[in-house]
Amino acid sequence: MADWEMRAASAADVEAVAALRAVVLRADLERLGRYDEQRVRQRLRDGFAPAHTWVIEVEGAFGGCVALRPAEDAHWLEHFYLAPHLQGSGIGTAVLRGLLERCDREGALVRLNVLRGSPARRLYERHGFSPESEDPVDVFMVREPAFARA
Repeated sequence: MADWEMRAASAADVEAVAALRAVVLRADLERLGRYDEQRVRQRLRDGFAPAHTWVIEVEGAFGGCVALRPAEDAHWLEHFYLAPHLQGSGIGTAVLRGLLERCDREGALVRLNVLRGSPARRLYERHGFSPESEDPVDVFMVREPAFARA
């Protein structure tokens, strides 16, 4: 696995994250008949919250991002994107494991949504997420804290 680290995001990161989102989600959104290059970027801009977002840097370069947004009943795992050339390298698994360990220590439920048919769903299922509901585009998943699943 390449050397990587996470740093707090800033407002200046929004365009790099929006561009990565457009690349990473393209195939799934096209398959679902929902890809619009401008809309996919604007939705990220509209929901970008640097206070709850980290940038993943790999060997000193931008490689991805992830957000963990607190909500009333859970944390929402959002905007988890890794550059295509880094996918499958173990970095995404390591990032997810670290965030979930933090949520387990807090006793927090974690929620997310993933596009229907996305291979990312397998990653989430391996880490204890299970489907809660779905619509024609998204599968909404939830993960109980580790102590609640034991």
